[in-house]
Amino acid sequence: MNKKHKRINVIQPFLPDLKEFIPYLEKIWDSKWLTNNGQFHQQLEKELAEFLGVKHICLFANGTFGLIIALKALEITGEVITTPYSFVATSHSIVWNKATPVFCDIDENNLNIDPEKIEELITNKTTAIMPVHIYGHPCDNERIQTIADRHNLKVIYDAAHAFNVKQNDHSILNWGDLSVLSFHATKVFNTFEGGAIVCHDKDMKRKIDDLKNFGFHSETEVATVGINAKMNEVQAAMGLLQLKYVEDNISKRKKITEYYRKYLKNVEGIKYFSYIPNVTANYSYFPIFVDKNKYGKTRDELYEILKKNNIFPRRYFYPLISQFSSYQNFDSTSKYNLPIANKIAEQVLCLPIYPELDIENVKLISEIIKLKK
Repeated sequence: MNKKHKRINVIQPFLPDLKEFIPYLEKIWDSKWLTNNGQFHQQLEKELAEFLGVKHICLFANGTFGLIIALKALEITGEVITTPYSFVATSHSIVWNKATPVFCDIDENNLNIDPEKIEELITNKTTAIMPVHIYGHPCDNERIQTIADRHNLKVIYDAAHAFNVKQNDHSILNWGDLSVLSFHATKVFNTFEGGAIVCHDKDMKRKIDDLKNFGFHSETEVATVGINAKMNEVQAAMGLLQLKYVEDNISKRKKITEYYRKYLKNVEGIKYFSYIPNVTANYSYFPIFVDKNKYGKTRDELYEILKKNNIFPRRYFYPLISQFSSYQNFDSTSKYNLPIANKIAEQVLCLPIYPELDIENVKLISEIIKLKK
């Protein structure tokens, strides 16, 4: 294969023309209001809530702060059942709240937490379930909520991948007690860094807003022990500009996804997700799964082949969170009972996908996968 093409990363952040951003910066410079619930912050919360079809949005400096504060706002303690197949921020947020992550195996059909295996992990210490909408694929929200209601548990969704994902024409962000979004540079919608909590009533929004701003309830009252997790005005301005392009960018991602499916359709040993009925996707990732017995090479061998061709996919998610050394003192029993998660972690490879990825490069990547060299 020709190695002279430009480096192709798994993701390339979308940035509008710099000239479009300058007027926002000029307003910030004129107002001298850089942070702490400024004009753009307030405007972005309003426009995002309308765009996403949710009641309330609380903006954060990053998604990890959102996860930490979501757990804190719901006063979660004890044990939290979650997935090992995710980015470490999911479980880190649990540990930062001095709770214990309990890892549940995943459903092989959608790679989300398997509702069938949740209840066997519930103990008298369990206070919450933290599922993740992996790759933006909706969890089995109804089943999870039924289990939570039966055992009086809170549900916090890590929705980092799920910006603007809908099921039966309704936002999946309205499920659970809280949902947490990421606006990291790698995401479908970015504010450089950033994130948000979706909540359902004004009282919870006020509580979250207090927690992310040191606990200030007013100028003279600190109502709780909070932290500084606020989104600044530059981030919020970028978000407002990104909103103008996000639907077009999702359409471009959809087109790339369709081409990958077309080019890889008959490659033995390579699997990928098909369309999910009644789901409006955001095409945030394009993972493939390598069956070494049928494909003839392991996932890691294909990973190295692509890198030699100046293409840099990522093994999202490998290793499992439960396999990291920092988690060996947590949930020591269930990490040995994760057969599906372990299998998928050894097979997954997320291919490059971003709005400006040329279709010829999609074809090139697919040809390398076919030729295995």
